[in-house]
Amino acid sequence: MAAVSVAEHTPVIQLDDVTKVYETGSFTVAALRGVSMTIDEGEYVAIMGPSGSGKSTLMHILGCLDVPSDGTYLLAGENVGGMNESQLASVRNRRIGFVFQQFNLLASLNAWRNVELPLTYAGVDRADRRQRAIEALGRVGLGDRVQHRPGELSGGQQQRVAIARALVGDPDLILADEPTGALDSASAQDVMALLDELHAAGRTVVLITHDSDVADMAERTIRLRDGLILPERELVQ
Repeated sequence: MAAVSVAEHTPVIQLDDVTKVYETGSFTVAALRGVSMTIDEGEYVAIMGPSGSGKSTLMHILGCLDVPSDGTYLLAGENVGGMNESQLASVRNRRIGFVFQQFNLLASLNAWRNVELPLTYAGVDRADRRQRAIEALGRVGLGDRVQHRPGELSGGQQQRVAIARALVGDPDLILADEPTGALDSASAQDVMALLDELHAAGRTVVLITHDSDVADMAERTIRLRDGLILPERELVQ
């Protein structure tokens, strides 16, 4: 009897024994020391750790802003570890939507023009860019703010613009690095509620944070200390 073919499951993120070593003069620092993890499509995961734990380094690798010194990183089945900067930029633009603590909006551009920027880099034509940017702003509750510049928006609204920009290219992964760090408590709650809505709609969301209250919003938490993933039973002090 012929074997039955079964489609293989492909995680969005798969890290196998990833290390990252920085050399500065005569000093060598191991920021990650053999990290292995898997995040499946549609998961909502928090990566949590104190300052110096390696979470920023891990975020840079997950976001294809840097590559491992050793080990393997597959993003949606694609090995990104050996790519050059041009190839990494292409992967970032196609597969990852970033949300940062500092909103990284261009003050001279209105909301929809900030949101369209990833599509500009991807070569999408102007009319399509504008339509998709305005639709993305509508999804985050800013349909009536498309012409406003960042200086005319509250901090929470600016972060919503940043989330719309992350969504506009329909990425596999939303990577949020301390997304509430620059916000007051009410705006932070609004942004976390929006990330929860994105997850409920089927998005894969990975949240980098040092805040346990923020991490509690995720389905599961991966804890780092000294460049290593802690067993689930251990707590970050």
